[in-house]
Amino acid sequence: MSVLVVDDDFMVAKVHSGYVARTPGFTVAGVAHTGADALRLAGELRLDLVLLDIYLPDIGGLEVLRQLRNGPADPDVIVISAATDVDTVRRAMRGGVLHYLIKPFSYSALHDQLRHFAALHTRLGGLATAGQADVDQVFGARPPGAAALPKGLTAHTAAVVAEALRTTAEDMSAAECAAATRLSRVSARRYLEHFVEIGHAEVRLRYGGAGRPERRYRPTSPRTD
Repeated sequence: MSVLVVDDDFMVAKVHSGYVARTPGFTVAGVAHTGADALRLAGELRLDLVLLDIYLPDIGGLEVLRQLRNGPADPDVIVISAATDVDTVRRAMRGGVLHYLIKPFSYSALHDQLRHFAALHTRLGGLATAGQADVDQVFGARPPGAAALPKGLTAHTAAVVAEALRTTAEDMSAAECAAATRLSRVSARRYLEHFVEIGHAEVRLRYGGAGRPERRYRPTSPRTD
């Protein structure tokens, strides 16, 4: 998936480009620091997605969005902005953005949205017609892993466990996750099993000596074919 990163702040654009580059299946096709450059690159490059800032020095992000929608390429757009006024959010939604991320945000927040975008692209790419489940997936605006947490689990701790799982070299046990996150082994396993249930992780069994096999967890990856 080719991505254009648009942000007037050079350092912020560099950070967001790094987020994109470290996400499997995505590549940074270009970086723009003005609205004019964003529109020019959108016309020159074959883009799948634009990460669009609202506050740009020449053309506002919402106007860039409008022109992208009326142009021949018409890539998908995720807004990444410090703008929090409701009018801007509503106008972005009406303009057809996939999501609206408020700065500053963590890599995991953007990673979830990129995974969601990749899943939608894969789901709809080979379809001539869409069923209700496909339509619900597109318009539900709920990224993978965003389902309601079971009682006793918190969003903050879930994010910590998800980050530990994402950065593991191969896979990890509940005990290794507990050590990495400073949780109890029981708590770590609850979060890991929750991720398995919602499709965020997969589990395999490692057989050793006597006793029950060890459950090993690793993150699932979005299909990019």
